[in-house]
Amino acid sequence: MIHELLKLKESYILAQTIGLKSVIATVVSIEGSSYRRPGVRMLIFENDTMVGAVSGGCVENEILKQSQSVFLDNKAKIMIYDGRYRLGCEGILYILLELFSPDAAVLDALETVVKKRQTLQIESFYTKTEGIQPGLGSEFHFEGRNFAFSNIQLDKTLLAYTQILQPRFHLIIIGSEHDAVQLCQFASLTGWQITIVASLKDPKTIANFPGANQVLHLLPEEIDSLSIDSETAVMLMTHSYSTDLKFLTGLKNTQPAYLGLLGPVKRRNQILNDFFEFTDSYNENLLDVTYGPSGISIGAETPQEIAISIIAEILSVVRKEEPISLKYKNSAIHS
Repeated sequence: MIHELLKLKESYILAQTIGLKSVIATVVSIEGSSYRRPGVRMLIFENDTMVGAVSGGCVENEILKQSQSVFLDNKAKIMIYDGRYRLGCEGILYILLELFSPDAAVLDALETVVKKRQTLQIESFYTKTEGIQPGLGSEFHFEGRNFAFSNIQLDKTLLAYTQILQPRFHLIIIGSEHDAVQLCQFASLTGWQITIVASLKDPKTIANFPGANQVLHLLPEEIDSLSIDSETAVMLMTHSYSTDLKFLTGLKNTQPAYLGLLGPVKRRNQILNDFFEFTDSYNENLLDVTYGPSGISIGAETPQEIAISIIAEILSVVRKEEPISLKYKNSAIHS
C-alpha cells in the first residue's frame, strides 16, 4: 500500500536528521499462508527501533536480530522465516533485508509521483537461499527512471518480485457534520487521502477533521474541479436534500470508483428521480457505482458504526468482493 510506503519514507527522513542508518525489510515471497502478502515492508534503525510490520507481530523481533549484520557490513541478505513450526498457522516467508539510503533526489521524485497520483513500481531481486548473496536488492521505477534503494549493484538475473502501487485511495466527503467527522477519522486510519468539501458559509477548518488532508469550501458547480479518478470514492452527506441534489448534479460527468448517498431508500429514490428530471445528460456509468443507502448491513447505529459500515462497502466495491463472513468462505482469504 502506498500510504505504508509514505509512512516509511517520513520515518527514514526523520532518522536521517539524527544520523541513524536504516535497513528495509521486504517480504518478497511466501509459501503457504501469511498474515500479510508479498510487498509488505518495514524499516529498522540502528537504535533498534522499528516502523511498520510485515506480520501480526511474530516475525518482527527476528527481523530486528537479522538486520544487525546488514548495519555492520552493508550487505543485503535473505531471511527465511518458517512459521509452520513456530506458530502452527503461517507458511514460509522469504524476507529481503537491505540498506535503505535513497538520496534527496529520489525522495523528491517519489513525492512528485504521489502528488500526480501516478502508479509506482518497485522491483526486488532475491533468491530463496538464506544468507548474504551479491546482487540482492530493490529499486523504484518511476518518472521513466530507476532508483536503487541503496548504492549497490543489483543482479537482475535473480528472481524478481515486482510490485505496482496504485495512487493513494482518495475519499471525498461532501458534508461537514458530526458523522462526516467520524467517517473522516475512521477512513484516515486505513491510510486513505481525505478531502472534506464544506459549504462556503461553514467556518470549520482542517482542525475540525482529524485525519483530513484538506478542507475545501466549494459550491456544487465547482465539485467537478476536483481530481476524481478510479481510485476515488465520493460520499454525499450534507444532510440537506437540495444541497445533495446540487452536488450530485455537479458530479454528473465524473467517474469515481464509488458514490455513496446517505439516507434511507425513499430519499435515494427521490434524489435520483429529481436528478434524472433536472439533468439533460450525464455519465450513465456513474449510476453503476452509486450506492444508497450507503454502507453494509451490519446493524450499525452510531456515527462511528455507520462510518465502519460505509468504509467496508467502499472496500468491497473497489476490491470486487462480495461481503460475507470469512467463516463461510471456502477459498483462501486473499485471492
